Amino acid sequence: MHELSITRNIVAIVNERARGAKVTQVTLEIGQLSPVIPDAIRFCFDVVAKGTLLEGAQLEVIEVPGHGQCRDCGRDVELRHLVARCSCGSSNLVRLSGEELNIKQMVTA
Repeated sequence: MHELSITRNIVAIVNERARGAKVTQVTLEIGQLSPVIPDAIRFCFDVVAKGTLLEGAQLEVIEVPGHGQCRDCGRDVELRHLVARCSCGSSNLVRLSGEELNIKQMVTA
C-alpha cells in the first residue's frame, strides 16, 4: 500500500509548512487517472497525523477528472482511462489533467 508512504509525505510537508501552528484542514487534489487511491489516503490520514500538528485536522479530497486534447484534431477529450481515443478515432492525445497529486490548501488555527 504505497498510499501510506504518500500520506506520510503529505503530513510531513504540511507539518513543516505549518511552522508550529495547529492545522485544522488539509485539501488535496488527486487526479482520477493517478495510481493514488483517495479512499486509502483518507483511511491513512488520521493514523499518520496522530501526534503531529495535523492531529484532528479535516481532510478534504478533490478528485480531478481526466482531461486531454487530441493532437490530431484539437478536440478536448474527457479521459476516463490512461488509454483513450478521441471521437475522431485518434489515440494521439496529450493529457492535461487527471494525474496530479497536489496539496491545494492547508488551514491553520
